Amino acid sequence: QLQLVESGGGLVQPGGSLRLSCATSGFSLDYYAIGWFRQAPGREREGVSCISEGSTYYSESVKGRFTISRDNAENTVYLQMKSLKPEDTGVYYCAAGPPHFKRGWRYFDEYKAAGQGTQVTVSS
Repeated sequence: QLQLVESGGGLVQPGGSLRLSCATSGFSLDYYAIGWFRQAPGREREGVSCISEGSTYYSESVKGRFTISRDNAENTVYLQMKSLKPEDTGVYYCAAGPPHFKRGWRYFDEYKAAGQGTQVTVSS
């Protein structure tokens, strides 16, 4: 059974940093892509980043500020977020999907399982 648990969210001032963690179990990171999504109140879920077979992908809104990485030995994927902006506020989810997507890594319905999310609030 694929299980994912996010942690590391919190309240941070604009310009600050946070590192989110996605602890996984029930599968090997060698065979799954892990995507990070976020959802703010009143807005659609947005694909933020993905790591798959060593390749990394970012949305334009976070490129250059966020870095995704994984530690296969720890079965954990990280999302390092820097230069945070108020518009980065939302619930962040990690999800496990196939290494090759039919439509692309941004489509949440292509993923097989997701965690419960962790809240990130960027505010002064």
